[in-house]
Amino acid sequence: MTKESEDITINFEEDGILLVKELDKEILSKGAWTTILFRYQNWDKAKGQYSKDMYSIRRYQKRQGEYIPKSKFNISSSEQAEKIVATLQRWL
Repeated sequence: MTKESEDITINFEEDGILLVKELDKEILSKGAWTTILFRYQNWDKAKGQYSKDMYSIRRYQKRQGEYIPKSKFNISSSEQAEKIVATLQRWL
């Protein structure tokens, strides 16, 4: 785990292959509870390439000086992401 919210990543490597490739992130809130929006791609072994861009909102709690993942919401498609954005814009 990490001690600083800026160092949190969802990159995940196994057997020398980057299975989850973080493309970008936006820290939405900091503190004892940190919320981060990630843009990432998954490695598709069958196709030998990365997936389309995907999105995830993840919450981390700082305990004993380190951030621990607590919950996540994966946005399943670009269409779902656009609906979330449109709804939030309408509400705000």
